[in-house]
Amino acid sequence: MYDDRRGGGLFGAFLLGGLIGAALGLLFAPRAGRETREMLMEKGEELLDQSKDIYENGRERIVEAYESGKVVADERTAELRTKVEEVRERLKDQVGDASVTAKAKVAEFKTEAEKGIDKGAEAAKKGLDVAEDKTQAALDFVAEKTKKDEAEAKGAETAAAGSGVKAPAGAESSAGA
Repeated sequence: MYDDRRGGGLFGAFLLGGLIGAALGLLFAPRAGRETREMLMEKGEELLDQSKDIYENGRERIVEAYESGKVVADERTAELRTKVEEVRERLKDQVGDASVTAKAKVAEFKTEAEKGIDKGAEAAKKGLDVAEDKTQAALDFVAEKTKKDEAEAKGAETAAAGSGVKAPAGAESSAGA
């Protein structure tokens, strides 16, 4: 048995069977040439009609298969478009959520960074204040020491001038030290 889905195979088998039958009919026919020709013409026309029918059936099946395939393809395309749109919307939502989360984290980090900067500025100011106080204390100490040394040097010069003895040469230099 031939498979109906293979229209070409059925048609070929049908033609082959017709040709073999016609050839055998001619060989074994006890008819005259005119009768044989008429019979061959009739058989040829029958075969031609049958082949046209087979061709039309095959063409109709192909058109139907094409149409049904086109419908299925259109349905699948619509389904895929819907799925792509759904995925796009989900991604859009996820990106939006991630953006909101990122903005919140940046705001949180900004607040903490500002606090850290303020603390650092306060510590630096305190450090500068302490350094200024210590520097001022050191300058005051040096100024006091210098005044004291100068007073001692003047006192030594005055005492030496009053006694007529000149102050030793090292007294001035030691007073400056």
